[in-house]
Amino acid sequence: MSDHVKNASIVSIGNEVLSGRTIDTNAAHIGQQLRLIGVPVVSTHTVADRREAIARILALTASEADIVVVTGGLGPTDDDLTRQAFADYLGVELELRGELLAAIEALFQRRGWEMPLKNRIQACMPKGAGVLTNDWGTAPGICAEKDDTLFFALPGVPREMRKMLEASVLPRLRDFAQGQAVSVRRLQCYGAGESTIAEMLGDAMGRDRNPLVNCTAHAGVITLEIVAMAAGEPEAQAMVASEEGTLRGLLGTLVYGVDEQTLAEVVGLKLAQSGRTLAVAESCTGGLVAKFITDVPGASGYFTRGWTTYSNEAKVEELGVPEKLIETHGAVSAEVATAMAQGARQRAGADHAIGITGIAGPEGGTEQKPVGLVYISVDQADGTTTSRHVFSRDRSSIRLRAAQTSLNTLRLGIDG
Repeated sequence: MSDHVKNASIVSIGNEVLSGRTIDTNAAHIGQQLRLIGVPVVSTHTVADRREAIARILALTASEADIVVVTGGLGPTDDDLTRQAFADYLGVELELRGELLAAIEALFQRRGWEMPLKNRIQACMPKGAGVLTNDWGTAPGICAEKDDTLFFALPGVPREMRKMLEASVLPRLRDFAQGQAVSVRRLQCYGAGESTIAEMLGDAMGRDRNPLVNCTAHAGVITLEIVAMAAGEPEAQAMVASEEGTLRGLLGTLVYGVDEQTLAEVVGLKLAQSGRTLAVAESCTGGLVAKFITDVPGASGYFTRGWTTYSNEAKVEELGVPEKLIETHGAVSAEVATAMAQGARQRAGADHAIGITGIAGPEGGTEQKPVGLVYISVDQADGTTTSRHVFSRDRSSIRLRAAQTSLNTLRLGIDG
């Protein structure tokens, strides 16, 4: 593999994307498809429907990448300025292509419509540029080359963009980027913060490494993405496997799964493989743990039942939590969480049970028991584990973190 890896930049054009009215799914799809053929994306840009701004971004991306894929701005209206900006950047004029005009007119005729005059602009191309055929709409795409950078302009309509990308762009880029491959693996981690995990990894997250390790955080889940570049897929996969082994050795039980696996999926797989069952008793999470568990197909094989015991009376009547325990320690306490888990396991006849009680807010907290305080208990044959947590942010985040943490506690308990 050569020292220089062919890479790409993606440009999305449109005021509607900048305003947030339209979610930019095009850039995500293009990035995924480029990675599959071994082309890493080094930048993405979003630019307004302004001719000079688009021309500037084309010049910028040419300095960043070997390949630039642009979407949007190829329609027939006055705010569709991509073709004009391309002509400005290339230093040429727009020219009307007779064959393109005939094809657009024929499309309107087949639909039984008269072509508006404004659609003539879609038959105009920067002089010397190539054409990307659009068999799914009226906007042909553009391909051009300048300063050793390949440019492709595609419509912003997602269906048309995807079809044209597959038909006209990816085949050319497979040849252009021949001799390089990208392999990716994601490790899902839970139980430590992003900065803690970064410290544990040391130099493994250096930006000049191959494989490269990227890190993202969401709802307490830390995702480590391993990206390896090599001359062929087998070599890239071997590099990823080696790096994965290193990271697992550094992080131990913090790693719970790979790729898109959730905690509920991993816990469900462990229960199914061992033939064991689970029950849950929830208060502040309001059934969220049961939802996560039953979101996984096949959960009926190991999930027996769940209780949402929001009131003190429900805890007493449904789970057998002693009234004296609540009076002495309060509903939000380690003692009550323990009794909830033990009562759920006993009544369900399950191998494992989760008990959760806490204060999700926004009100109800005190100095001794603040909003975000949650007790989580996991009961099983070899004993009960009960832990105290204080989660921050809003009610929804507190409930989500409590549910995730309960599943992670169960995961560690199943593993012994």
